[in-house]
Amino acid sequence: MQLPSVGRIVHYVAYGTPGGEFPAGKHRAAIITDVVQDYAVVDDAVILVSLCILNPTGMYFTQGLQEDPTGEKPGTWHWPERV
Repeated sequence: MQLPSVGRIVHYVAYGTPGGEFPAGKHRAAIITDVVQDYAVVDDAVILVSLCILNPTGMYFTQGLQEDPTGEKPGTWHWPERV
């Protein structure tokens, strides 16, 4: 199991825009800027991260995101797929 750390590259799953200019579920490159490891839910450790998301039109910063290993849920992050 990989553990997130500051400076690692991950994928962020975008919410998309209301007008559909940018579709929901699109994967964007992101850099981990902070890791919070002291949050727990029902005995399963939940590691929250803050990200600098790299969009084609600029950067976006967000905090408190959970991992979704499936890479399908908007507003989450996951490790990049191997190609």
